[in-house]
Amino acid sequence: MKANLAHKSIFAFIFAALLDQAHKFYMIKVLGWSGGEYAQVTPFFDYVLVWNPGISYGWLSWLPSWGLVGIMLVAVLGLAYWWATATTNLVRWGLAIVLGGALGNIVDRVIYGAVADFFSFHAYGYNWYIFNIADVAIALGLFALVWDMFTSKPETA
Repeated sequence: MKANLAHKSIFAFIFAALLDQAHKFYMIKVLGWSGGEYAQVTPFFDYVLVWNPGISYGWLSWLPSWGLVGIMLVAVLGLAYWWATATTNLVRWGLAIVLGGALGNIVDRVIYGAVADFFSFHAYGYNWYIFNIADVAIALGLFALVWDMFTSKPETA
């Protein structure tokens, strides 16, 4: 039963990647957004399309896209190994969601050469970074990993 539940985390991986890519497909291919579009939703939230050539905040943007894809693939392989050897369901589910988000951003790099980001929160002159559904999945997965770290009982010998 426990192994069966853990392996169902593959659905979380697939859902995160597909939801991210479906949103991007709709915005870019169906609505035709190409970059720079802007729609104010609330006084503190805008819907935009910004292409991120790097990692978070444009970090490593000087690297060619294939270089970033390579770095991301190495990270994904490490996380996949961790997923395969995880001993708790929460870790496995958290990693699956992180991997789904990472796959969504890797697909962007391969197809577009950069990651499409859409959600922009801001208040009182402060702008938070612009992000996408893949980034939300990664953050939720990391939250699950941190939660497990602080709530799981240590193994006894």
